[in-house]
Amino acid sequence: MAIPNILTYIVIIAIASSVTYAADPTQLQDFCVAVNDPNTALFINGQFCKNPMDATPEDFFRQGLDRPGFTGNGNRLGANVTLVSAAQVPGLNTLGISIARIDFAPYGLNPPHTHPRATEILTVIEGTLYVGFVTSNLQNGENKLFDKVLNKGDVYVFPQGLIHFQLNVGKTPAVAIAGLSSQNPGVVTIGNAVFGAEKPISVDVLSKAFQLDGNVIKRLQSLFWVSP
Repeated sequence: MAIPNILTYIVIIAIASSVTYAADPTQLQDFCVAVNDPNTALFINGQFCKNPMDATPEDFFRQGLDRPGFTGNGNRLGANVTLVSAAQVPGLNTLGISIARIDFAPYGLNPPHTHPRATEILTVIEGTLYVGFVTSNLQNGENKLFDKVLNKGDVYVFPQGLIHFQLNVGKTPAVAIAGLSSQNPGVVTIGNAVFGAEKPISVDVLSKAFQLDGNVIKRLQSLFWVSP
């Protein structure tokens, strides 16, 4: 290939790249403290934001993760998730992170669920947890389980959008801290979504999908489904 043609090729690639990445994928200012009243907002970056000159330290602050969530009588799963997201800390708006404390009673369960907008990295602070996630459908049509028993100080990652769970397998309470790669990770608790939807999913649909008798489906739909 002649030298001029090589230079032409490089120039074309450079131009195409500049067009592809013309938009800035990150925030365009230091922060964007969310504000509920758009009439007082001066800056917009995905949501209405406070004027940075009006931001205060309290916009970036939250107390309470030292306090255990309730996991006692009346909590059927024996687990409690305390989320700190942009809804609790306005200064997290546009920054793409959040954090949660998860408390477990002995044998408490954070049931199978997904975070549609976030990858989760979990650290065990106290206790022993059995955790795992399931892949999306593989080429052979199967789903693979990745599971592990975690002890104090251990870390595990749950990829974005995949079904995962945490179970306290110890005789004492357990505590974990989870970081999430979204200011609003969202959560879909599988049992709630499938059997506790408002309005209910058709019994015909669920009985065929799960290969169960319709009466079994109706029984499952009649249960009081809960989230931690």
